[in-house]
Amino acid sequence: MLILKEGYPEKSELLVCTVTKIQFNSIFVSINDYVGKSGIIHISEISPGRIRNIRDYVKEGKVIVCVVLRVNRDRDLIELSLRRVQEGQRRNKINEMKQEQKAAKLIEFVAKKEKEDAKKLTDQVLDAIIEDYDTVHSFFEEIVVNTVKIDKLGLSQKISKTLEETIRQRIKPPEVIIKGEFKILSYEQNGIEIIKKTLKQVKEIGKDQLTIIYKGAGKYGISIISEDYKTAEKLLNQIKELAEKDSKKNNSECTFKRTDK
Repeated sequence: MLILKEGYPEKSELLVCTVTKIQFNSIFVSINDYVGKSGIIHISEISPGRIRNIRDYVKEGKVIVCVVLRVNRDRDLIELSLRRVQEGQRRNKINEMKQEQKAAKLIEFVAKKEKEDAKKLTDQVLDAIIEDYDTVHSFFEEIVVNTVKIDKLGLSQKISKTLEETIRQRIKPPEVIIKGEFKILSYEQNGIEIIKKTLKQVKEIGKDQLTIIYKGAGKYGISIISEDYKTAEKLLNQIKELAEKDSKKNNSECTFKRTDK
């Protein structure tokens, strides 16, 4: 991570860690997100069920995502869990790490192009944004969508221009994806046509942001892509209201559940 935190993590916080040592009943890790911090994972927190050999799950040097169970500041002890991290959480945290690696390489590219010291340029960027942003990549995303100006960094005009051009070339606008599943059953003779009409109306609302996949047995998976969760959730609510209202009007049964949580 480019932006490292000081102090101690909070309970339930997700962390990127690197395995440093494996013992008979414990794993020791360095915490990548915090300056100079390490943690321990007891064998019971590695995976559900009985574990015969810890090395079947991790090896020294492996990067893993953990959740904080307990923090004892007096003993400088941070207890972590690997098994309590959900797959979606792990995937999002790893993606955040990869985005920061991409941001670091972008800064290095600009430094090399402008014949500047990469560490010095990185430090200048971090000093300018560390109070307002958790990651460098999130700052770069705001540059792309024009919610913040490159001038915030206080760099020379030449470097600022090169950096902004590179950011716009290499960083895509941020987007979020939410997913769900409709189950629609019709009790009318022309039930299939009724359901098709409902789904057509749903598709018209979602336009290019919505994908619908038939999953069988009256189930339809939907995926909404948007620039932020607020917009995505608003669209989802509109879709749900339309589908439920239309189904009720046409003597159909309509239920919905989220599948992205």
